[in-house]
Amino acid sequence: MIRSALVFCLLVLVKLVSRIFFRPRLRFAGDVPARPWRRIRIVALLNHTSLYEPIFAGGVPLEFLWRLARHGVVPAASKTIERPLVGILFRFIARHVVSISRERDHTWAEVLNRIDPDSMVVILPEGRMKRATGLDLQGNAMTVRGGIADILEVIPEGRMLIAYSGGLHHVQVPGERLPRLFQTVGMLIEVVDIADYRRLMQGAAGDSVEFKRAIVADLERRRDLYAPRAAALAGQEWR
Repeated sequence: MIRSALVFCLLVLVKLVSRIFFRPRLRFAGDVPARPWRRIRIVALLNHTSLYEPIFAGGVPLEFLWRLARHGVVPAASKTIERPLVGILFRFIARHVVSISRERDHTWAEVLNRIDPDSMVVILPEGRMKRATGLDLQGNAMTVRGGIADILEVIPEGRMLIAYSGGLHHVQVPGERLPRLFQTVGMLIEVVDIADYRRLMQGAAGDSVEFKRAIVADLERRRDLYAPRAAALAGQEWR
């Protein structure tokens, strides 16, 4: 409980700083259910462009931050966790922050083992950041990786919140030390029923491998549809 309280206080501080120094614009896309911030079990942030993405906390309600502090499970790249200052912040963005490697190994198994009936998993399905070129650090296209399918197999019901970032390169490009303040940042949010989504994806798949491929293809399609709209929401160009 002490850790949860500390995490919540940090998240509230991040929210306040975001509201002071940035202009978050969050909007819902598609059909919006009643009380959309309730029953969320998975949060998938697409179009990962910067380690400054916690500034989007400026636009979410306190009840969401409290749930993240009490029941959040966040897989975070070991490279990020090991950073001198940023790593300390990221260790306290959720109840459980699990350092993971780039491989499908015991670190990923630890993430899945942390999930219980009350957990809310926050994941960046692309698994790496988009650089100024529009590609990842190795020059590859930004694709969704299959780990989110593993999470959907473990969590059979509830809601999945798919958050489409408009991109933060106008705030900070990976590699830059300091952010540009007082920028507008845009995000579109789609709320999906997990049970319905699983049935839809399983209906298009013959086995677990095809299930994973169907989810990857669907999330990439959704990202390419909604991320440009989120960028336009902030008056930015999506790239």
